[in-house]
Amino acid sequence: MDIVGSRKVTFAISIIIILAGIIAMPINASMGRGILDFDVEFIGGTVMEINIGQEFDINNDIKPIVVDITGDDSPQITRVDNQAVAIKTKSIDTKTKRELFNALKEKYQLDESKDLLNSEDVSATIGTEMQVKALQALFLASILMLIYITFRFKDWKLGLSAVVPLIHDVLVVIAVYSILRIPVNNSFIAVILTILGYSINNTIVIFDRIRENRKSVKKRDKEELVNKSVNQSITRSINTTVTTLLTITVLYFLGVPSIKEFSLPLIIGLIAGTYSSIFIASPVWYMLNSKSTKTVKN
Repeated sequence: MDIVGSRKVTFAISIIIILAGIIAMPINASMGRGILDFDVEFIGGTVMEINIGQEFDINNDIKPIVVDITGDDSPQITRVDNQAVAIKTKSIDTKTKRELFNALKEKYQLDESKDLLNSEDVSATIGTEMQVKALQALFLASILMLIYITFRFKDWKLGLSAVVPLIHDVLVVIAVYSILRIPVNNSFIAVILTILGYSINNTIVIFDRIRENRKSVKKRDKEELVNKSVNQSITRSINTTVTTLLTITVLYFLGVPSIKEFSLPLIIGLIAGTYSSIFIASPVWYMLNSKSTKTVKN
């Protein structure tokens, strides 16, 4: 497989996906839904957990009541178990909470002392703190990976080439959250860090092969070196990812909504991470070396 020769096509695929996510953000914002579907942990709001005590349909039974009483057009409503529901909305006062519970109480004959499982406000301050910590975690992870790879391979270009796919993976996952309107909550941070770990692992395997093949490939033939190294590693990378995807896919189809919110972007992110380690990382290293070679010649 000509990895280097097809880099324009593979780069274009990534750019299209990322641009689709970026375009979706202002469209969502113009519809009053926000650029991303931020959970209350990030922007603040009200969380209520109520035991309905019988079967119910979220979209037909619960959501219309929540929207009508709270005025929130896009509340996050999920099942806690078969007969309980978690309702997350923008911040509402005590009176509105009471009205919401009473409406559900009247519809399902609830008992406040038993069926109102939880009712609390999550402040915007907590949400801001979580956003800052998430960004700090991503930045620190990228810097440490850059330093580690640079020292391990004694080549800053390999270090930089490993970080570029990580940025790619984060942008692809954010695009997925934007397009599919997956709630951005605590699991978002876990998804991103997990994807970065898998992606960098696959990238290091390929870079290890590049280091080994340098001895057998002509020094100036970087294209042959990259293609040979990636083709020797591609089966291993794909098999490792497929094995992990099988487990996560089962979780997605059999898990509760909160598990699905975690597993779906993780599935897409793992695919993106494998794609970037094969089709982004090594071609970027090739381009950096080609540029430096031209500079030396000039």
